Amino acid sequence: MLRGIAKGARRDRGRFSGGFDLLTLGQIVAVVKPDRELQTLTEWTLQRVFRRLHTELYPNLTGLYMADILHRALPPSEPHPSLFDALHSALAAMDGGEWHESELLRFQCVFLRVIGHQPLLEVGDIDPGRLAFSAQTGGIVDYREDRSAWRVRPSTLETLCAAFVGDSVDALESESVIRGNRLLSTYTRELLGEDLCTRRMLSA
Repeated sequence: MLRGIAKGARRDRGRFSGGFDLLTLGQIVAVVKPDRELQTLTEWTLQRVFRRLHTELYPNLTGLYMADILHRALPPSEPHPSLFDALHSALAAMDGGEWHESELLRFQCVFLRVIGHQPLLEVGDIDPGRLAFSAQTGGIVDYREDRSAWRVRPSTLETLCAAFVGDSVDALESESVIRGNRLLSTYTRELLGEDLCTRRMLSA
Protein backbone atom coordinates (compact mmCIF):
# COMPACT_ATOMS: atom_id res chain seq x y z
CA MET A 1 0.00 0.00 0.00
CA LEU A 2 1.24 3.43 -0.93
CA ARG A 3 0.00 6.90 -0.14
CA GLY A 4 0.97 9.35 -2.81
CA ILE A 5 0.35 12.37 -4.98
CA ALA A 6 -0.54 11.79 -8.63
CA LYS A 7 1.84 14.26 -10.20
CA GLY A 8 0.62 15.55 -13.56
CA ALA A 9 -2.65 13.62 -13.44
CA ARG A 10 -4.66 16.59 -14.72
CA ARG A 11 -2.46 17.34 -17.68
CA ASP A 12 -3.94 16.68 -21.12
CA ARG A 13 -0.92 14.61 -22.07
CA GLY A 14 -0.36 13.11 -18.64
CA ARG A 15 0.52 9.47 -18.10
CA PHE A 16 -2.68 8.59 -16.27
CA SER A 17 -5.06 6.50 -18.35
CA GLY A 18 -8.63 5.67 -17.40
CA GLY A 19 -10.17 6.08 -13.99
CA PHE A 20 -8.18 5.83 -10.78
CA ASP A 21 -10.79 4.23 -8.56
CA LEU A 22 -11.42 1.58 -5.93
CA LEU A 23 -11.84 -1.98 -7.18
CA THR A 24 -9.95 -1.47 -10.40
CA LEU A 25 -6.75 -3.12 -11.57
CA GLY A 26 -3.86 -1.21 -13.06
CA GLN A 27 -0.14 -0.59 -13.04
CA ILE A 28 1.41 2.29 -11.14
CA VAL A 29 4.82 3.86 -11.63
CA ALA A 30 6.00 5.76 -8.57
CA VAL A 31 9.07 7.42 -7.13
CA VAL A 32 9.31 5.77 -3.71
CA LYS A 33 11.44 7.26 -0.95
CA PRO A 34 11.25 5.44 2.40
CA ASP A 35 11.57 8.63 4.44
CA ARG A 36 8.48 10.20 2.85
CA GLU A 37 4.88 9.65 3.89
CA LEU A 38 3.56 10.67 0.47
CA GLN A 39 5.19 9.12 -2.59
CA THR A 40 5.16 10.61 -6.09
CA LEU A 41 2.92 8.70 -8.51
CA THR A 42 4.03 9.41 -12.06
CA GLU A 43 2.00 6.98 -14.15
CA TRP A 44 -1.18 4.91 -13.96
CA THR A 45 -2.26 2.44 -16.64
CA LEU A 46 -5.78 1.11 -16.18
CA GLN A 47 -5.95 -2.60 -16.99
CA ARG A 48 -9.35 -3.77 -15.78
CA VAL A 49 -12.56 -2.41 -14.32
CA PHE A 50 -14.57 -5.01 -12.40
CA ARG A 51 -17.89 -3.78 -13.72
CA ARG A 52 -20.20 -6.14 -11.84
CA LEU A 53 -18.71 -4.88 -8.59
CA HIS A 54 -19.80 -1.36 -9.53
CA THR A 55 -23.36 -2.30 -10.46
CA GLU A 56 -24.44 -4.99 -7.96
CA LEU A 57 -24.71 -4.29 -4.25
CA TYR A 58 -23.32 -7.37 -2.52
CA PRO A 59 -20.34 -7.96 -4.82
CA ASN A 60 -19.55 -4.26 -4.34
CA LEU A 61 -19.79 -4.42 -0.54
CA THR A 62 -17.75 -7.61 -0.47
CA GLY A 63 -14.96 -6.05 -2.51
CA LEU A 64 -14.96 -2.93 -0.35
CA TYR A 65 -14.79 -5.02 2.83
CA MET A 66 -11.84 -7.01 1.49
CA ALA A 67 -9.97 -3.81 0.63
CA ASP A 68 -10.90 -2.32 4.00
CA ILE A 69 -9.46 -5.12 6.14
CA LEU A 70 -6.25 -5.11 4.11
CA HIS A 71 -5.95 -1.36 4.62
CA ARG A 72 -6.51 -1.69 8.38
CA ALA A 73 -4.39 -4.78 9.02
CA LEU A 74 -1.28 -4.33 6.88
CA PRO A 75 1.60 -1.90 7.40
CA PRO A 76 2.22 0.52 4.52
CA SER A 77 4.83 -0.20 1.85
CA GLU A 78 5.19 -3.86 2.89
CA PRO A 79 4.61 -6.23 -0.04
CA HIS A 80 2.09 -9.04 0.36
CA PRO A 81 1.86 -10.75 -3.04
CA SER A 82 -0.26 -13.65 -1.79
CA LEU A 83 -2.90 -11.27 -0.46
CA PHE A 84 -2.80 -9.21 -3.66
CA ASP A 85 -3.34 -12.41 -5.65
CA ALA A 86 -6.17 -13.51 -3.34
CA LEU A 87 -7.91 -10.16 -3.68
CA HIS A 88 -7.47 -10.07 -7.44
CA SER A 89 -8.78 -13.63 -7.76
CA ALA A 90 -11.84 -12.86 -5.65
CA LEU A 91 -12.68 -9.67 -7.53
CA ALA A 92 -12.27 -11.37 -10.90
CA ALA A 93 -14.42 -14.33 -9.85
CA MET A 94 -17.23 -12.10 -8.57
CA ASP A 95 -17.01 -10.02 -11.73
CA GLY A 96 -17.49 -13.25 -13.67
CA GLY A 97 -20.65 -14.13 -11.79
CA GLU A 98 -19.40 -16.27 -8.91
CA TRP A 99 -21.23 -16.08 -5.58
CA HIS A 100 -19.79 -13.35 -3.37
CA GLU A 101 -20.06 -15.45 -0.19
CA SER A 102 -17.86 -18.22 -1.59
CA GLU A 103 -15.22 -15.74 -2.74
CA LEU A 104 -15.31 -13.93 0.60
CA LEU A 105 -14.76 -17.18 2.49
CA ARG A 106 -11.75 -18.08 0.34
CA PHE A 107 -10.29 -14.62 0.76
CA GLN A 108 -10.80 -14.48 4.52
CA CYS A 109 -9.02 -17.82 4.92
CA VAL A 110 -5.98 -16.54 3.02
CA PHE A 111 -6.05 -13.25 4.92
CA LEU A 112 -6.10 -14.82 8.38
CA ARG A 113 -3.43 -17.35 7.44
CA VAL A 114 -1.06 -14.69 6.05
CA ILE A 115 -1.39 -12.35 9.04
CA GLY A 116 -0.73 -15.25 11.41
CA HIS A 117 -4.18 -15.63 12.94
CA GLN A 118 -5.58 -18.73 11.28
CA PRO A 119 -8.11 -20.12 13.76
CA LEU A 120 -7.51 -23.46 15.44
CA LEU A 121 -10.52 -25.60 14.54
CA GLU A 122 -9.68 -28.85 16.31
CA VAL A 123 -12.73 -30.07 18.24
CA GLY A 124 -11.08 -32.70 20.41
CA ASP A 125 -13.51 -34.43 22.76
CA ILE A 126 -15.92 -31.47 23.08
CA ASP A 127 -19.56 -32.45 22.76
CA PRO A 128 -20.99 -31.23 19.40
CA GLY A 129 -23.76 -29.40 21.24
CA ARG A 130 -21.27 -27.34 23.26
CA LEU A 131 -18.91 -26.17 20.50
CA ALA A 132 -17.92 -22.51 20.61
CA PHE A 133 -15.24 -20.27 19.15
CA SER A 134 -13.12 -18.03 21.37
CA ALA A 135 -11.71 -14.88 19.80
CA GLN A 136 -9.23 -14.61 22.68
CA THR A 137 -7.63 -17.99 22.08
CA GLY A 138 -8.43 -18.16 18.37
CA GLY A 139 -9.76 -21.68 18.72
CA ILE A 140 -12.61 -24.01 19.60
CA VAL A 141 -13.63 -24.24 23.26
CA ASP A 142 -16.36 -25.83 25.36
CA TYR A 143 -19.16 -23.30 25.76
CA ARG A 144 -19.76 -24.41 29.34
CA GLU A 145 -16.20 -23.36 30.20
CA ASP A 146 -16.25 -20.04 28.31
CA ARG A 147 -19.63 -18.33 28.15
CA SER A 148 -18.15 -15.37 26.27
CA ALA A 149 -17.28 -17.59 23.28
CA TRP A 150 -19.51 -17.74 20.21
CA ARG A 151 -21.60 -20.86 19.71
CA VAL A 152 -20.80 -22.64 16.45
CA ARG A 153 -22.42 -25.53 14.60
CA PRO A 154 -20.47 -28.64 13.56
CA SER A 155 -21.48 -28.05 9.93
CA THR A 156 -19.96 -24.54 10.07
CA LEU A 157 -16.69 -25.96 11.41
CA GLU A 158 -16.62 -28.56 8.65
CA THR A 159 -17.07 -25.80 6.07
CA LEU A 160 -14.27 -23.71 7.60
CA CYS A 161 -11.92 -26.69 7.77
CA ALA A 162 -12.54 -27.41 4.08
CA ALA A 163 -11.98 -23.77 3.14
CA PHE A 164 -8.71 -23.45 5.08
CA VAL A 165 -7.18 -26.54 3.48
CA GLY A 166 -8.08 -25.21 0.04
CA ASP A 167 -10.98 -27.52 -0.83
CA SER A 168 -13.70 -26.17 -3.09
CA VAL A 169 -16.47 -24.45 -1.17
CA ASP A 170 -18.83 -24.15 -4.15
CA ALA A 171 -20.55 -27.46 -3.42
CA LEU A 172 -20.93 -26.83 0.32
CA GLU A 173 -24.18 -25.88 2.00
CA SER A 174 -24.81 -22.20 1.36
CA GLU A 175 -25.97 -21.47 4.91
CA SER A 176 -22.77 -22.96 6.33
CA VAL A 177 -20.70 -20.75 4.02
CA ILE A 178 -22.62 -17.68 5.19
CA ARG A 179 -22.22 -18.64 8.86
CA GLY A 180 -18.51 -19.31 8.31
CA ASN A 181 -18.08 -15.85 6.80
CA ARG A 182 -19.87 -14.22 9.71
CA LEU A 183 -17.67 -16.01 12.23
CA LEU A 184 -14.44 -15.07 10.44
CA SER A 185 -15.48 -11.45 9.90
CA THR A 186 -16.43 -11.14 13.58
CA TYR A 187 -13.10 -12.69 14.53
CA THR A 188 -11.35 -10.15 12.27
CA ARG A 189 -13.27 -7.38 13.99
CA GLU A 190 -11.85 -8.52 17.33
CA LEU A 191 -8.33 -8.76 15.90
CA LEU A 192 -8.50 -5.24 14.47
CA GLY A 193 -10.03 -3.82 17.63
CA GLU A 194 -12.69 -1.95 15.67
CA ASP A 195 -15.85 -2.66 13.76
CA LEU A 196 -15.68 -1.57 10.12
CA CYS A 197 -18.69 0.04 8.50
CA THR A 198 -18.12 -2.17 5.45
CA ARG A 199 -18.50 -5.26 7.66
CA ARG A 200 -21.72 -3.94 9.20
CA MET A 201 -23.17 -3.10 5.79
CA LEU A 202 -22.24 -6.51 4.39
CA SER A 203 -23.77 -8.31 7.38
CA ALA A 204 -27.00 -6.29 7.34
